[in-house]
Parts: sequence; structure tokens; C-alpha cells
Amino acid sequence: MDDTMHRFRTSATAAARRERTVFLLFRVATYLVVGCGVAVFLTIFLRGAGTVLQKEAPFVNTAFFTQAPESLYVFDFEGVHRQMGFREFQEFKAAHPAAKLNPETYIYSAGGIFPAIVGTLLLVVGSMTIALLLGVCAAIFLNEYARDGKFIRFVRLSIMNLAGVPSIVFGLFGASMFVVGFKVFGIQFFGWNTSLMAGWFTLAFMVLPVIITASEESLKAVPKGFREGSLALGATRWQTIRKNVLPYALPGILTSSILGIARVAGETAPIMFTAAFVVSDKLPWQVDHLTDMPFQGVMALPYHIYVVSSKIPQNAYTARVQYGTTFVFLLIVAVIASVSIILRNRLRNRYKW
Repeated sequence: MDDTMHRFRTSATAAARRERTVFLLFRVATYLVVGCGVAVFLTIFLRGAGTVLQKEAPFVNTAFFTQAPESLYVFDFEGVHRQMGFREFQEFKAAHPAAKLNPETYIYSAGGIFPAIVGTLLLVVGSMTIALLLGVCAAIFLNEYARDGKFIRFVRLSIMNLAGVPSIVFGLFGASMFVVGFKVFGIQFFGWNTSLMAGWFTLAFMVLPVIITASEESLKAVPKGFREGSLALGATRWQTIRKNVLPYALPGILTSSILGIARVAGETAPIMFTAAFVVSDKLPWQVDHLTDMPFQGVMALPYHIYVVSSKIPQNAYTARVQYGTTFVFLLIVAVIASVSIILRNRLRNRYKW
């Protein structure tokens, strides 16, 4: 029998053709998004690798990871084109006092980004610690203790609305609340100036909605039988939550932390208003007392990228620093997120139901 005459053969109806067309459009849109992402990361990798990597051993530009930013001095001396950072140029000038160098100066185009790396790591770790503590506690209250009512529904709606607030608004809030502070009956509250502490709380409040929502959904996913069985055996509600609910919800909570890390590390506006300096002469722990460290301002990679790419004259030397800093920044975010993913997968394999 001819296949074209088979009675069970599907006919190419108009609806089927439209479905194939829509499916093709979805596929093209997906590949386009992936292609754009690959193009962005490939550009950053190729242009940033020239700054971060080198051809000779140890094949990594260690100075870029271990030094502070400096001005770049470019000049010709005895027929040789030279490029030196500020400190090296001062030493060279002292060794050749009679030389007329007349260098061209490019700000923030030499040295490295070590203080910015340290500041970014401190901001991410501190803010995520605060956000996870507050967010998980809030999620436990909303899911395990609170009774559904108008007030709780209003709280959940407020959390959802808070997730849509622009980051610059959080930055202005942090500047007025934590940096400047306020007085009540002559008593000063907050007023931490530009510091890690102000940045920690501002960034923590910014990611709280994501963590609360994801943590609450993770708690809801744990079967009610776990709670009922534990309570039937005489455990208190807190013992039930701590031993029979939280361990199984942790993978979902860590998923929210991955999303929070990506947002905290990449924000510029909040840290610009609350925690970041353009350049700092000392690291946060270089203080008389370690307890003063949270009240020190820091450099940060997103703010450093912003300053180098928009606040100084652009040239080939600044572009080298821009892409190198962006390369390192993406690498740090990827490492932190990878650690969270590995920990989440281990917990997921350990606690199954």
C-alpha cells in the first residue's frame, strides 16, 4: 500500500504547520539568547586573558592579583619605550635624576586589583551571612508559625514588591539609614559612615526578598508527614523544624543563596553609596583594633570597573584594566556559585525522601 494513502498518516493541517512555526521561533529565540551570552563572555575572556595571563611562567600576572591600582607612566628613555607604575617610576626617576622623562600619565592603568578583590569577597560573605540568617528565620516564621490572614498576606505582598525595587533605591536607603543614621531623643542610631557594615546591611536587605521567597517554597516542599510524625513522637515544634524540616529544605535555600550571590557581587549603586572607595591606602584589617574592621570602607570590583570605564579618559591602557578586572570578577562569582552548587548537591544526595 502506498504510504501516502495510509489511513493513520497525520495530515499537515494548518494548526500543525502553525505549531511547527511557533516551535521554530522558540528554538531560534533560545539559540539567539545563548549566542549573545556566549559572545559577551567570549569577548571578556579573550580581551581579559591578555591582562590576567602571560606567556612566561607562572603564566599568571601575579602583580595584577597582588598589587593595588596605580597610575601608569609611559615614556621613552634611551630609545626604549617604557611603561611603569607609580612606585617603579619614582624609583627609576631617583636613579636617573638628570634625565628629562616627560611621561604620559594614565590613572588607574597600572598595578593590580588586590584591594578590590578583598573588598568584594568581604561584601559578598558578610551580606549573604546576614541575608541568609534573616531570610531563613523570616521564612520559617511565615511557613511554620504564622497563621494565614490579612496581615500575613500583606507581608508576603510587601516582600514580592520589595523584590522589584531598583538597586539604586536600596543604595539611597542604605546611605540615609546606615551611613548617615538618625537620632531619636538625642540617641544616635547607625551612622556607620562609608563602611563594610553599611554595605553589608544594604546588600542584605536588597536580596532578602529572593531568599525569603525561595526559602519559604523550599520549606513548603517538605512533606507534612515529616512534621506530623515528629510531633506525634513528642518533639516540640522547634525540634521538628530544626531536625526534620530544615535539613531537607537546605538544598532549595542554597539555590536562593546562589541567586543572591550573583546579585550582591554585581551591584554597583548600593556599594557606591554605602561601602566603596575609589581607591584605598590600606586593607580593611590594617587597623589598630580588629573590631574596627567592619567600619572601614573598601574597594570593590564592580565599582572599580565603573570608575575605570566611565570616570577617566579612555584609551588602550584603561581598556586593558577594564577587561582584566571584569574577567577576574566573573571568575570569582563563578567560583563562589560553584561552591554553593556543590554543597547543595551534596546535601540533596544526603537528605532524600
